[in-house]
Amino acid sequence: MEAAALAETTARRSTRTLNYNEWMLALRLAALLSIVVWVGGVIAQGDVAAPAVFDVVAARQIPEGRLLAGAIFGEILNRFTRVGYVCGLVLPISLITRAVLGPRPRRFALRLSLALLMLAAVAYSGFILTPRIEGLQRSVGVAPSALPEGDPRRVEFGRLHGLSSGVLLIPVIGGLLLLVLEMRD
Repeated sequence: MEAAALAETTARRSTRTLNYNEWMLALRLAALLSIVVWVGGVIAQGDVAAPAVFDVVAARQIPEGRLLAGAIFGEILNRFTRVGYVCGLVLPISLITRAVLGPRPRRFALRLSLALLMLAAVAYSGFILTPRIEGLQRSVGVAPSALPEGDPRRVEFGRLHGLSSGVLLIPVIGGLLLLVLEMRD
């Protein structure tokens, strides 16, 4: 009788361990997927989508083509920003949950800081920079590149566009660092 109770207790423990390991694996997978989707999406937008949209519109010689290309890519960027918000929430939640449920991931504070910095960058881009850029484009009514070189609106657009591009590098660099940290575990 005692051997049967011991076997049952051992079986329950191994089931709990298996479930715990499965949860930890699922949390790691969620973190990795959010990083990969986020970083890959930003790179694909900047290196594939934006050049393709602007090149195709220019090749077709569409009237006000740069304005149209900017509107198309702006919508792509807006839609992907929502993906960034989801990834930006999944990543720290999975890190915190892993720290609470089991041993803390190595360099937990660094990982969480990077994840929160990445989320802050996408939030700043989506809630502050993008509305400013869109408002400026609406007020101009033409592609900002069509304005004279010294026009303050063109200069401001260039500044905001450059800042937006720089801010989008934060999730890319942070995500790549997080991937390296995850691979070392």
